[in-house]
Amino acid sequence: MNDIITIVLFCIGVLFNLFGCIGLIRLPDVYNRLQSATKCVTLGTCSILLGLLFHYGFTTIGIKALLAIPLLFFSATVAAHALARGSYLFGVKLTDKTVVDDYKEMAETIKNKHKGEKNALSEDQRNS
Repeated sequence: MNDIITIVLFCIGVLFNLFGCIGLIRLPDVYNRLQSATKCVTLGTCSILLGLLFHYGFTTIGIKALLAIPLLFFSATVAAHALARGSYLFGVKLTDKTVVDDYKEMAETIKNKHKGEKNALSEDQRNS
């Protein structure tokens, strides 16, 4: 029974990773590609690690796989968010087919805040 569960989880993981790779090639802009890579590849890799846990049980390999799942899940989502935010603030454009830009107001607020800090620094330098 464990062998069947392991094979099913491995197959699901490989399919999710394949869909993530196809999404990297097919999707139009960096934001959609990040979403595809983060969600599909994270779920695929977590599924493969869960399959390792079922196959090896609670041995050192299984415990390492179990510990790697939340580490991968949280680090991949935080990294994708940081990349998307940096890309947006740097000025990477959305595709023409994008309908909603939820991040526009927040990005303008962040840019204005940084401009205010730069202006305050330049005034301090002039006064010195």
